Amino acid sequence: MTDPKAFAARFPGDFLFGVATAAFQIEGATKTDGRRPSIWDAFANMPGRVLNRDNGDVACDHYNRLEDDLDLIREMGVEAYRFSIAWPRIIPEGTGRINEKGLDFYDRLVDGCKARGIKTFATLYHWDLPLTLMGDGGWTARSTAYAFQRYAKVVMARLGDRLDAVATFNEPWCSVWLSHLYGEHAPGERNMEAALAAMHTTNLAHGLAVEAIRHVTPNVPVGLVLNAHSVIPGSDSDEDKAAAERAFDFHNGAFFGPVFKGEYPASLIEALGDRMPKVEEGDLAVISQKLDWWGLNYYTPMRVLDDASESAEYPATRPAPFVGKTVTDIGWEVYSPAMKSLVEDLYRRYELPDCYVSENGAAYNMTPAGGEIDDQPRLDYYVDHLSVVADLAADGYPMKGYFAWSLMDNFEWAWGYSMRFGLVHVDYETQERTVKKSGKWYRELASQFPGGNHKPG
Repeated sequence: MTDPKAFAARFPGDFLFGVATAAFQIEGATKTDGRRPSIWDAFANMPGRVLNRDNGDVACDHYNRLEDDLDLIREMGVEAYRFSIAWPRIIPEGTGRINEKGLDFYDRLVDGCKARGIKTFATLYHWDLPLTLMGDGGWTARSTAYAFQRYAKVVMARLGDRLDAVATFNEPWCSVWLSHLYGEHAPGERNMEAALAAMHTTNLAHGLAVEAIRHVTPNVPVGLVLNAHSVIPGSDSDEDKAAAERAFDFHNGAFFGPVFKGEYPASLIEALGDRMPKVEEGDLAVISQKLDWWGLNYYTPMRVLDDASESAEYPATRPAPFVGKTVTDIGWEVYSPAMKSLVEDLYRRYELPDCYVSENGAAYNMTPAGGEIDDQPRLDYYVDHLSVVADLAADGYPMKGYFAWSLMDNFEWAWGYSMRFGLVHVDYETQERTVKKSGKWYRELASQFPGGNHKPG
């Protein structure tokens, strides 16, 4: 096993180590203290949408076990906790009345982190859109962007003075393409026009939220978390190389372009023509306000081949075979070199600020044996990918921190509770938490850094 103390020497002395979660995946208590349904509550209750008809009603019961879970984070020795705030707890209908009890919960969360010496990285949107907003079209409706701006103002007015950083969105790729084009996530649409409308509304909402955050709390670093795709052609043919470039523009450029360049990719506009949503005057200036940091969520590469069939929808690609011999239990290829080439490519294409790896991890479903969970493959995954981050920092890229996904096993969206990403095992019947082998190693690594929490208890 890689010695964590020796491994720590590869990182800058001020490097930040953290753990990450998301509200819907861990909180439960979906009908408690004024919270109203989100699109994921509705989606999980539709037959065939989530494996085993699992839902978020209880999840990890974090809402009722907050203090114990904050103690657990402290015991992990990390410097920071990345979490998301549930819009349906704060403004339950998306617009209208503010729910003080929802704000009270996040007050306790943030204050609890501060009392334990843990930095707070909050995400305003991790996919739990208030269900009522679907009546107006959800993310396909421009009005949702302005509702989100108000929500951002409310959150920052209450919590902003105690936050160390804030992100507007987590993985807009998922809430746009995966949710409106591929139908795998809530609300489960499969329509290009709806997806394109959601793309622009989401980008606009990001920009409007940046304005709101900076108005209310000008000193809080603002960022955006993107699950950038390392798009690799499946062969050296010109057709597959062109397909990979199209895929890059579609999967990455649709978000990086407007945010960091103030424009949508020309190839996207040319290919989709009048199917593209209306971009009003001033929209791109709002979207492209400079950020203080950005978050990279990376798990696996995307390998593509050209799809020349007449029925192929843009970007007209199909999956290419894996090259890496290892796959995780969720079926994702393990190939850490793609993470390095992705970061290098993104910094070549865009003027990007400081980077935090805001999610990285692997699904392995080992169960307790003799009170221990030996998840060596997950530990190996962390070593391989953290090595890439260390190499990037050594090469001069502004890699400032790393958040392991995830603190604990949780509701893994369409996979329900069947896939486990946690450093900590959760027994969903008893809610008992058990630190895995990978979690013990990560704790030892994080504890080597001056900013980390060195007082587990």
